[in-house]
Amino acid sequence: MPNATIRVVDVYPYRLAPDAPEGVELLLLRRAEGTSYAGNWRMVGGGIADGEAAWETARRELREETGCSTDRLWTLPSVNTFYEWKSDRISLTPAFAADLSDADITLNAEHDAFRWFAPAEAHRRLRWPEQQRLALLTADMADGPIPPSLVVG
Repeated sequence: MPNATIRVVDVYPYRLAPDAPEGVELLLLRRAEGTSYAGNWRMVGGGIADGEAAWETARRELREETGCSTDRLWTLPSVNTFYEWKSDRISLTPAFAADLSDADITLNAEHDAFRWFAPAEAHRRLRWPEQQRLALLTADMADGPIPPSLVVG
């Protein structure tokens, strides 16, 4: 029987963009040469440190990868779930959304480019089906009222 584990988080940065066709854009970062997933467009993500809550990891990874913090971090009402055959485990990845509407992006060495995408284009650029689904969920929810129970803070 596979073990279930929570090791990493996903963070889907977005900005409200009233002039954009869908009113929301999603931030994707391109992985730099020499890193895992080099050349792929991805959302923010990373490993949970010992003693760190998943939401704390989300804030830390957002700051490390984009140079940004946000007052509007919230949990998506879903998780990224996938099976890792080499370790015979099911990974449960908590997913968060972060409003970076007024942010200036500063990339760390893990990435060589960033771009704001319309939700459909972000969906196309992401490689993993669960990440595609969660990106669209972020865009669907971002311009509406976020239930207070989902807001981190």
